Amino acid sequence: MQQAPVRSWLPGFLALAVIWGSSFLFIKVGVAELHPLYVTLGRVAIGALTLLSALAVTRTPLPRDLRLWAHLAVVGTFGVALPFTLFAYGEERISSTLAGIWSATTPLVVLPLAVLVFRTEPMTRRRVVGLVLGFLGVLVILGVWQGVGGGALTGQLMCLGAAACYGVAIPYFKRFVAGGAESGVAISAAQVLTATAVLAVVAPIVAGRPPAPNELSLDVIGAVLALGALGTGIAFVIHTRNIRLAGASTASMVTYLIPVVATLAGVLVLDERLAWYQPTGAAIVLVGVAVSQGMLRWPARRPARAEHPVAPC
Repeated sequence: MQQAPVRSWLPGFLALAVIWGSSFLFIKVGVAELHPLYVTLGRVAIGALTLLSALAVTRTPLPRDLRLWAHLAVVGTFGVALPFTLFAYGEERISSTLAGIWSATTPLVVLPLAVLVFRTEPMTRRRVVGLVLGFLGVLVILGVWQGVGGGALTGQLMCLGAAACYGVAIPYFKRFVAGGAESGVAISAAQVLTATAVLAVVAPIVAGRPPAPNELSLDVIGAVLALGALGTGIAFVIHTRNIRLAGASTASMVTYLIPVVATLAGVLVLDERLAWYQPTGAAIVLVGVAVSQGMLRWPARRPARAEHPVAPC
């Protein structure tokens, strides 16, 4: 199938980078007054309502296959509820900018699980080189030469844990869900609905009673609304459209812009600061991602397409 003209998908591609990159800023604002679990519950509940509204407008039904719903419950837990919550917990301890940088490690965590556990991808020399580069980039981000420890390390490991959750969800989705007749928006809505159900049970048990809306500042309320309606609702619709128009390979390149937008948002809006080695490590990670996905190739090789979808934040 011929790819659509660039002008048809580029605006949505850039909008998606801004929405997902800015999500780390909104999480940082949200956890200032809300427990991380309630930040996540609020965003997925609002995201579910947004996606259900999109389905109602387009008269698209939710999936009806109970077995598919069981698989989507796994994806909703490991691809939505857990990583969103871990990023929120992480941002209680580190800056939104650094959390956005850690999101760039997702494709490198996805690859070994896809190869070794789910067996949806073969391992190649190129991918091994990409993984090694990515691992070196992670060490640079951590600044291991000056010692690591304390709350900052815990926050960074939580963000790495969020990436690890995507490492389970993405190949699982590819093996057990992808390729069906259901629309991308319907599948996304089902994932977010299952995540909402899980968090509605877990959040009150772990975090206690949620605060009333009138106990929260307008900034926090606006941040959660933005995370839900934009980052978890409209963004899923845009990403589905980008895949349809430009293909999964091109749509996945938004991975490279998300940490850039997160860094700009954190520095310009929240006045956050980074150590020199953190963006340097992020650049090394992104080079590793590019090598592992075939975007940087050996001279003698034929062009290869990117193999892993991006994971939203």
